[in-house]
Parts: sequence; structure tokens; C-alpha cells
Amino acid sequence: MKVLVLTKRQYMAKDLLDDRFGRFRELPLELARLGHEVQGISLSYRPRAEGSIIDSAPCQDGQVIWHSLNLINGFVPALKSYFKHVRHLLQGFRPDVIWACSDAYHAIFGYRLSRQCQARCIIDLYDNFEAFGATKLPIVLALFKRAVRGADGVTCFSQRLAERIVQNYSRVKPTAVIESGVNTELFFPQDRLLCRQLLGLPEDATLIGMAGALHRSRDVHSLFRAFEILAAENHRLNLVLAGAREQGLRIPRGPRVHDLKTLPHERVPTFVNSLDLAVIGYRDSVQGRYSFPQKAYEILACRAPLIAASVGTMQDLLKEQPGCLFQPGHPESLAAAARSQLKSPVELNIPVPSWRTLARHLEGFFERICAGQVLRA
Repeated sequence: MKVLVLTKRQYMAKDLLDDRFGRFRELPLELARLGHEVQGISLSYRPRAEGSIIDSAPCQDGQVIWHSLNLINGFVPALKSYFKHVRHLLQGFRPDVIWACSDAYHAIFGYRLSRQCQARCIIDLYDNFEAFGATKLPIVLALFKRAVRGADGVTCFSQRLAERIVQNYSRVKPTAVIESGVNTELFFPQDRLLCRQLLGLPEDATLIGMAGALHRSRDVHSLFRAFEILAAENHRLNLVLAGAREQGLRIPRGPRVHDLKTLPHERVPTFVNSLDLAVIGYRDSVQGRYSFPQKAYEILACRAPLIAASVGTMQDLLKEQPGCLFQPGHPESLAAAARSQLKSPVELNIPVPSWRTLARHLEGFFERICAGQVLRA
């Protein structure tokens, strides 16, 4: 099977090609390892070197050819050049499937292009795109909904989002849940003391922390306030932070606050394993109700204690452990959950999917679409 992946290059504060990161790198690469011919077009919304590169893993079969293009050429939008390049690739590659990923624009692009080359269009929703700025324009939202409704297949990263899409978009064609996985060769339990030494963190303190996007949407202010409450009770408690942050966010300061800024992805397991308690925050918002924090599986793979906001998919994931949940937007609830977990940590033996397993599910969905779905005119 020939698969063409359409995606933006920067997402989740990482660069698909520079950082070799995430869902849109790992799943295509695993499909290639399963014997499929995979190419991808990565559209950069920031100036980057253009051209083609081969992505592969050492000592493993399978490779993906990525073609990197910029959205802006100088000061001029280069969409005309983008579509010209894509059509040229479609003529030579002739994919069976176009997997359109990463945002509403690529969903729209993939749906239209698939009709021109008679490929199956499968749109991937790794988040609730209606909460993204790209869909604030009414015309974009309308075109996006039309593309999702008409696509031959849709893949969603959570069951909640899949149910919402089927219900709200009047979708009747096949929809599958393909979660995001974890590189278990990178995320696994490690010695806590050694991890603290590697990051320059206090070795004998009690550390709680959050990694990932430090944004208001992740309710970081509740974490900051909860830390103030807990720090007054426990003089050994320290707060550790890592990740990209939105402009204007005021990080607490003091000798018991450690801001590691943005860590390379390969250092995130060291961060997680250094903690006594990891915190996953989200507001009770449209985004929060249908999102699945990637960090949850990374933390679980490291077997680190965690607490999470009781919203969206985290409610489902931790339904058997309600003591690990706190009320979003309520620092006192977060503090109470943290206090309980620090005193008596709950061991969470929740299975974590690998990218290889998820790629097999994706492969099966693609094959069913190609074998049985009738193309629309």
C-alpha cells in the first residue's frame, strides 16, 4: 500500500523533522517498517530549509521520504507552489491513501487533493481542531466540517473525540480510534536520584512538577497556587517545570522553584523519573473535554506517580483511581490530591500502547477503507 502523509511541520512545540518527534513521525515510520511505501509532505509555517530527507531508524527496516516546504517564501504566501509540488508528487507516487493530519487546513487540503487523484482520503484528528485558532474563520470551519464529513475515513486519538465527530458532523463513513503512543525504548522507569543529578535538581527534596505546554489551557495557574498552599505545609516541597510557555506567563520564582525551560524530547523521561509526583492539568473547556494529554502515557510508561485534572479522557483513564483526579480550576482540590498521593502513592498499572501496535491498527483501518469503501464522485 502507498501512503502519502500531509502534515504541518511544527506541532506540540516540536519540529517533526528536526526533532524526529511525535504521532506524525512515528506512525508513518512504523507503517514503513510494516512494508508499506510511505512519503510525507511537511509544510512549515516557519522558515526552514526545504528539500527531501529520508527518515529511518538505526538497525531497522523501513523508511519515510519527507518533502519539506515552507508556507511563506520571503514575504509571499507560497500555497500555489505547495499545491504544484503536491500534484507533481501525486502523479509520480500515485498513493492509495492520503492521510491528512495536524490541523483543519491539512484536512481540507487532503480531502480536495484525494478527489483529484482518486486516492482514499483519511483525515486524522489528534486534537479537537475546533478549539484551534485556524478554525475561527467561519469559512475554514465550514470547509473543515465538510472534509471530515466526506472523507473516506477518519482517525481520532480518543474515543470521546470520535463520538463527538460522528454526532456533531453527521458522519456515517468509517471512523477509528488510533491513540497516540509512547516510545518505550525512551520512556521507562529510571533511578530517581540519578535523574535528579543529571538535571541538577535537589536530591533530598520532594519534587512535584509538570512538563509540556505551560499554557492557561493547561490550568498552570492552579498548579502554581496549589504549590503555594503545599509549600507552606512542607518545607521540603519543590516545584519543577519544563516546556514551552505562552507569552506573558509568569513563572513563580524562588529557591524551591526549578524552571528547566524547554527540554529536548530525549530528556523528558529523565524529568518524569526525577519527580515524586507528576501533574497533568487541563481546564474544563472544549479543548480539555476532548483532548488526550500525551504526557499521561509518558508518565505511566515511567511508572511515576501522577494526578490529573478530572476532565475529558483523563476521567476515563483514571476512573478506577478517583484519588488521582482533581477538580480543574480549583487549586485547593489539586493540593488535596497532591497531598494524598505524596503521602500514599497509588501504583497505576495501566497499559501503555506502543507506536508499533497502533500502526498495526492504523494499517488495518487503511486496508479496510481501500478494500471496501466506495469513492464519492
